[in-house]
Amino acid sequence: MASLRPPVERTLLVAKIELSARYLGIETELSANEFAGGAISGQGFVHLQSFALRDGIPTWRYAVADALIEQQIFMAPGANTSYLRLELLRASAPLSVRLKPLVAYRDYHSHNRGTQPFQIESDAEHCRIQAFAGARPYRISISQGRFTAAPEWYWNFWHRAEAERGLDALEDLLTPGTFAADLSPNQPVYLVATADSAPPGAGADVLDALRAAPQRLTAPLPGTAPEWIRTLAQASDQFIVRRGVARTDTSPGAAAAANVRSAANTSGAASSSIIAGYPWFADWGRDTMISLPGLTTALGRYDLAADILRTYARFVDRGMLPNVFPDQGEAPRYNTADATLWMFHALDDYLEAKHDPDLVSELFPALMTIIHAHSEGTRHGIRVDPADGLLHAGEPGTQLTWMDAKQGDQVFTPRVGKPVEINALWLNALDLAARLASQVGSDGEQRFCQSALASARSGFSRFWNPERACLFDVIDVDGGHWSDPRIRPNQILAVSLPLCTLSPAQMRAVVDCCARELLTSHGLRSLSPKEQGYIGRYSGDVQQRDGAYHMGTVWTWLLGPFARAHYRVHGDARLAQSFLDPLAQHLDSACLGTINEIFDGDAPHSARGCFAQAWSVAEILRTWIDLERKISKA
Repeated sequence: MASLRPPVERTLLVAKIELSARYLGIETELSANEFAGGAISGQGFVHLQSFALRDGIPTWRYAVADALIEQQIFMAPGANTSYLRLELLRASAPLSVRLKPLVAYRDYHSHNRGTQPFQIESDAEHCRIQAFAGARPYRISISQGRFTAAPEWYWNFWHRAEAERGLDALEDLLTPGTFAADLSPNQPVYLVATADSAPPGAGADVLDALRAAPQRLTAPLPGTAPEWIRTLAQASDQFIVRRGVARTDTSPGAAAAANVRSAANTSGAASSSIIAGYPWFADWGRDTMISLPGLTTALGRYDLAADILRTYARFVDRGMLPNVFPDQGEAPRYNTADATLWMFHALDDYLEAKHDPDLVSELFPALMTIIHAHSEGTRHGIRVDPADGLLHAGEPGTQLTWMDAKQGDQVFTPRVGKPVEINALWLNALDLAARLASQVGSDGEQRFCQSALASARSGFSRFWNPERACLFDVIDVDGGHWSDPRIRPNQILAVSLPLCTLSPAQMRAVVDCCARELLTSHGLRSLSPKEQGYIGRYSGDVQQRDGAYHMGTVWTWLLGPFARAHYRVHGDARLAQSFLDPLAQHLDSACLGTINEIFDGDAPHSARGCFAQAWSVAEILRTWIDLERKISKA
C-alpha cells in the first residue's frame, strides 16, 4: 500500500502474495482465497500453526509435515517499500517455495474490476509493473531465487467483510508470474515490493532497524509500565507521518492566511502530522490535536509535538484549523468547531511538560487570531453569543463536532447550538490565551481574554440540568431555547479538561452519571441505552452504520477523559487507572498490538471501525502515564 503523495493518495499495488511450498514430493498451498459463489481456493489455514507479533513484526508460522516455515511482513520506515521474509526453521529434506504476487493499482477505498493495460518487464530476479501510461511504476524482486513471467488474471475475488458493510465486494487481480526459491535453515529469503525509484534497503538491515526502534519509544515510560503499555508506545509511531505542502483555499477571504502560511513555510519541506486511523483515514485536524499529547508529549517527543503544532498553525484560516486534508490533495476543508480548540489543549499539555518560549512567541499571533475570529464569528455559525459568552456552532446541513456522521444531506447528530464540550474547550482556550498573553507582554490581549473568560464561566452554568443531575449535551438548540437532555459522554470533558467551572458536587454527579449510563470495559457509549434511539450494534450498510455511529456505539478514546475525571473527583489514581486495564486483553484480540476505533454498545462489545485508531491509542497511553506519575508521587 503506497502513499504516492505522502501522507495521502494511498494506493494498493500488491494485494497479496500467494505462497506454496514443495516438500517431500508434495506441493502444499499456504494461502487461501474466497471467490464469488463461495468457492475456497487453497487451504493454507489448515497449516497455519501460529500468528503473532514478534518484536512488533507480524509473524506467521506454517507447519508442512515435519517442516516449519516462518513468514514475516514489514515496511521500510519513510519509504513505499514492503518486505516479505521467509525462513525455514526446521526440515528433514530440501524445501522450495513459490510466491505468486497478485497486483493492482487502485485507490484504497475502491476495488479493481476488469482488466487494465498493465505493462510488465522482467528478468530472472525481478519484474517491473506499470498499470497504465503515467501510473507510478513499481518493482517486485527476490533476494535469492528466480522469476518466471506468466501474466494471468484472476476474477471475482470475494471480500466478505466488504459485503457485510454493504460495499462492493468483488475484485479482479493480475499475477505477473511466479518467484521461486529454495529455502535452507537459517538463511532467510526476502521478497521486496517498492514504488520508490531508489534501490530498496537490504531486508535484514531494515528488520534490524525496526527491532531496535521500540527501545527509543519505550525508554521514556515509567519503569513500572506493563508490557501492554510498552506495546502501545510502540504502536504510537505508526500514526506519525510526514506531510508535504498542501493546497490551500484560493478564495479571497483566505488570502491573508495564505500569506502567513507562505511566510512560515518558505522552504516547502515536509512537516509532521498524524494519521487518524487505519485503514481508511488520512490526517485530520481534530484527531491530530486530540492524539498529539499521547503520541508525542507523553513520550517525551517534544520536537515532534512542536513540529505538528507548527504544521497546523500554518493552515489557520478565518480563525479555524482544517478538519480534513482530502486524499487527492485538494484545498483543506474547514468543517469543524472543535479541532481548533483542541489545538489549545494540545499546546497547553505540551507547555506543561516543556518550557518553550520560542514556540509561544511563534504561535501567539495565530492563537489570538483564532480567539478574535471565534468571538466575532466565522464559518458555519461559529460565534460567541454576547448574551452569555458561550460559543454557538452549526447551521443546517453541517456536522461540526466529533459526532460528525453524515450520509448525503442527512446529518445524524447535527448538535446545532451550544454543545457542552465545545464550550468546555472554549473556556480552556481562553484561559490558556490569557496566560500566554501575560507571558509575551500583551496586556490588551490579556484583558480581552480574561473578560471573555469571565463571561463564558458565568454562562457555562446554564449547562447544568438539575432534573438529571448532569450536564445538557447542547443548549439553545437550533437557535432556540430548548436544551438537549440526552445522556451523552461529551459532558465528561467538562470535568477532565484542566479548567473546570463546575462545583465539586456537580463534577462528581457528572462522573457518576457517565459511569452509570455510559461506561463499558472498552470506552464510553455515545448515548445511554435508556435513551430513545439508542442503537447497540454498529453493523449493516453505510446508512445503518453511520446512523449508529454516535447513537450508542462505544468510543475508546473517551475512556481517557473518564479516568482522568474520575481521578479528579475521587483522588485515587490507582483506581482511575484500573478502568484502562481491559484494553490489555484487546491488544491480543483484534488487530494485534493496537486499539480499534469503536466497539458495539451492547455486550460483548465487538470491535468495529478502524482497526488501529490514533486517538484510541493516544488517550489510553497518555492517561496511564499521567496517572502512574501521580501514583509514584503519592
